[in-house]
Amino acid sequence: MQVLVYGAGQLARMMYLAGAPLGTEVWAVDVANETVVHPVSKVISDRTLAQAIDTADVLTVEFEHVPEHLLAEADKTGKLYPSMEAILVGADRVKEKNLLTSLNIPNCPYKVVTDLNELDDCVAELGESLIIKASRDGYDGYGQWRMKSATELDSLKQALANLDLNTVPLVVEQCLEFDRELSIIGARNQDGQTVIYPLAQNRHHEGQLHVSIAPAPRMSDALQAQADKIFETLANGLQYTGVLAVELFQVGNELLVNEIAPRVHNSGHWTLHGADTDQFDNHLRAILGLALGSTRPLGVSAMVNIIGCSSFSRDLLSLPGCHMHWYGKSVREKRKMGHINVLAESTLALGSTLEKLSQFLPLEHFPVLLSEAEDI
Repeated sequence: MQVLVYGAGQLARMMYLAGAPLGTEVWAVDVANETVVHPVSKVISDRTLAQAIDTADVLTVEFEHVPEHLLAEADKTGKLYPSMEAILVGADRVKEKNLLTSLNIPNCPYKVVTDLNELDDCVAELGESLIIKASRDGYDGYGQWRMKSATELDSLKQALANLDLNTVPLVVEQCLEFDRELSIIGARNQDGQTVIYPLAQNRHHEGQLHVSIAPAPRMSDALQAQADKIFETLANGLQYTGVLAVELFQVGNELLVNEIAPRVHNSGHWTLHGADTDQFDNHLRAILGLALGSTRPLGVSAMVNIIGCSSFSRDLLSLPGCHMHWYGKSVREKRKMGHINVLAESTLALGSTLEKLSQFLPLEHFPVLLSEAEDI
């Protein structure tokens, strides 16, 4: 079996590694120049994109911001999973909000803005504390602006003055006081069968995910059931095939959807060592029509992103339950260079290992690691 992944980053790389034991050959598309590349070595194939599409059994994506003409071409083959509709929902916050509303799924109060003068109405309706998001091409904190007081409104309008809001509207959300950020990840196959992983607790810094803990600490059965229902409603509503991730805010005993990611997800990397079947394996199983694997956790896991640095002691691998995944990229500020997975028998043991892990790392690049270790 052959799978062609649109996008040639670390997620395609990890799909390749998951495909080998399944006897599945995985190739990637560099969507910037429409070349077919090996997901690990990045060596360019002598096949054209058209030839690779023709020989692939299944087409999929590693991120939602694939140029639309490439998605349309893939969609025509009938081999694209998840569907083009689902991918476009993840790429456009207006489509995403419309879907959540149509399925009666709780999310942050919001307004769609196509004219900067409408920001005054947003303040009147949603309050002075707002987060403003570009409806397309925003991720890891990019394409977002925050307003804490109405006194900042004029300067905010000036900052946004050059945007074409008719082409890319803004989604303006009320800033909520939430208890924590969580995510739910699961897989659905073409027959509508689903498997769902335990909720993960996520800690962000400057708009980027830094640490995930799974199963999330201090988690009730009721909260997990609420998250499972949200996943099932979205996956079935989209007639989804593959792994789907949903980012959530916990406000008291209620979960609100923040974002949808129609793909394998950074907050699911813990599954590589912490679950019976990891998210990459289950994504391939779902899109290839194979039996879905168990999502049972093997202990308590942490995933620590390595962001913008490469200088740290590899002796961290001496810690029990500690594993490193290096993506082979050149160093750049805010760039995800790799991640570290830690598996422990209990939250207490995990917190202790994370504290020991911090001794091997430059903490200026891991600013929330110690606080997360203390919190769990």
